[in-house]
Amino acid sequence: MEYIVSARKYRPATFKSVVGQANITTTLKNAIKSNHLAHAYLFCGPRGVGKTTCARIFAKTINCSNISEDFEACNACESCQSFNDSRSYNIHELDAASNNSVEDIRSLIDKVRVPPQLGNYSVYIIDEVHMLSQAAFNAFLKTLEEPPRHAIFILATTEKHKILPTILSRCQIFDFNRITIPGAVEHLKYVAQSEGVNFEEEGLTVVAQKADGAMRDALSIFDQIVAFSGKEISYQQVIDNLNVLDYDYYFKLTDAFLIEDYKQGLLLFDEILKKGFDAQHFVAGLNSHFRDLLMCRDQATVGLLEVGKNVKERYAEQATKCSVEFLYEAMKIASECELQYRAAKNKRLHVEFSLMRLACIFTEKKK
Repeated sequence: MEYIVSARKYRPATFKSVVGQANITTTLKNAIKSNHLAHAYLFCGPRGVGKTTCARIFAKTINCSNISEDFEACNACESCQSFNDSRSYNIHELDAASNNSVEDIRSLIDKVRVPPQLGNYSVYIIDEVHMLSQAAFNAFLKTLEEPPRHAIFILATTEKHKILPTILSRCQIFDFNRITIPGAVEHLKYVAQSEGVNFEEEGLTVVAQKADGAMRDALSIFDQIVAFSGKEISYQQVIDNLNVLDYDYYFKLTDAFLIEDYKQGLLLFDEILKKGFDAQHFVAGLNSHFRDLLMCRDQATVGLLEVGKNVKERYAEQATKCSVEFLYEAMKIASECELQYRAAKNKRLHVEFSLMRLACIFTEKKK
């Protein structure tokens, strides 16, 4: 049986299944409901958040001959079936990264004149539209402003600022959100359960953090972890495979700083370096750890903590031992260390000195 990567296998096929873009899917469904369809849309946002996916779902739904009561495609009519089998002549996709010349756009303009054979609309999805040349943009302008009634353009880009204002003014613009960590974790849970994979939530949280707001990246990392560990995903396996520094080191270091044990801090840093971790990456992680502890100090900000349930409990416990003054000074020292790291000649000594300063915060305060 052919293996299909999770990003393709679990690609949303309905508006309802799109992760983290409820404001956009609701607007598109309402446009279909009221029959107020624009002739050009611009979908912009970071990579892997569902721009092209939403474009395909929208194109499929407006050509469906039996739209459901909640304005989703039926997946049963001839138009839907041809779309699902990748043989639809109503939907045309162009990758502007490799088809960015005037000739490519002129060829597209010639196709636009031909009405659809099945359904009501011919939908033209142009991915990475910011890659079009200046001349190609100019050739595209008139058609984009006054296309035939049956033609709808959906432009997708990760870099809206590179698109000409004259193009922007002709489109309805939708800004896609980065996928939140809780949203990504919930979808990863669904995929893991569908694939029969047992998991620890902390492990999936690390995967979501590593993906940095891109659902496609999260699913690619998930596949990598499954290939590494089989049908059991644990937190330890995830951090080993992704070479992520364990939270435990940061908790131990903070405990050492609170009792002013600089020797323990230096020994833990040496252990981290021996495991092959980058010192600058370690300092950035330590700074983030202090920030998360500060968030745990107040119920109003505890929701800003994006970690698993068990780790959150450890943060809450350690936060009670740390004063706001201590955390503020710790973040100041860690930030200075991170900023000056590149300029330092002896980088290890630079970090070690910062760790010693962190272990002397209370002594310095007394002085």
